[in-house]
Amino acid sequence: MKMLLGVQRALRQNVSHQLLIRKASFLDQFCKDADNNKDKTDKPDKSVELTLENAFKLYNLDDEPTDYVTLKRSEAVKLYTDMQTVRRMENACAELYRQKVIRGFCHLYAGQEACCAGMWAAMRPEDTVITSYRSHGWTYLMGGSVYEIMAELAQKQTGCSRGKGGSMHTYAKNFFGGNGIVGSQVPLGAGVGLAHAYRCRDAVSFTLYGDGAANQGQLFESFNLACLWKLPVVFVCENNKYGMGTSANRAACNPNYYTRGDYIPGIWVNGMDVLAVRSATEFCIDRAKTCGPLVMELETYRYYGHSMSDPGTSYRKREEIEQVRKTNDPITRFKTLCLNCKLLTEEDFKLL
Repeated sequence: MKMLLGVQRALRQNVSHQLLIRKASFLDQFCKDADNNKDKTDKPDKSVELTLENAFKLYNLDDEPTDYVTLKRSEAVKLYTDMQTVRRMENACAELYRQKVIRGFCHLYAGQEACCAGMWAAMRPEDTVITSYRSHGWTYLMGGSVYEIMAELAQKQTGCSRGKGGSMHTYAKNFFGGNGIVGSQVPLGAGVGLAHAYRCRDAVSFTLYGDGAANQGQLFESFNLACLWKLPVVFVCENNKYGMGTSANRAACNPNYYTRGDYIPGIWVNGMDVLAVRSATEFCIDRAKTCGPLVMELETYRYYGHSMSDPGTSYRKREEIEQVRKTNDPITRFKTLCLNCKLLTEEDFKLL
């Protein structure tokens, strides 16, 4: 609660009194909701065995991630809490952007939470991440506080980049950012993998990019060197179906991004299933350490527009967005799974 109250104080600076009253009421509720986002149930850590369905497709791979996973109650709480925190933070960002507390570019991650939460659940402390400008969720999971992230978006000195980076340039330990240029982070991620290999580190570089950046030439240059030198890099394509306002099918001759590494093996993952993402990430870590790079495509969906200046409905119908929210939301489907296998109850979720 103290952390989020700090966000409130930071955002109140240099704001007119009339706007302050409106924004304070919103932030008070945000702080209250986020403070309740903890495991207060204090129950035994039981586990269940689950079978993943339609979770993976393979390209040039002899082995594959396991379809049979064990989910502990404590793990379920952590996964749900991580996804909910990222969702609420992004929704708060949208509200503060509309109120002009946050200005400039702002790209939101809502709808894609299973990607970052599932990967983070499988990663080790020594593993590294670099991604594009849709970076708020990763900054939080890699150790940045909500306070630092929100303060950065509001251009305050207490932000994770001292207010100078804004939405697209946020950082944390072993998290090499948010990067504002489309695809520019991919060769940097390969370079981080080279550093791991050169220094004999037992670490993997997760290099994330979107379906739009998948058509950049520098991506294939990075593939070439990573494969040539057998670098411990996992190239992760977060395919949210749209590069700005262009659908993947209109921009790519081959929209099966996990197959586009050619000489690099690939795996397609249901990016709306947090357990599938976790299982695939565990597999990729083990393989990248011994055999070199992989391409992992996470098929997901973004609810907001490309950025806050994009309404997101000029190139897709509102009905499409609502259909995904209704039938395939990553948080809702995980909650339903936990309820069906009796790992958590409705009362437990109310307490989280």
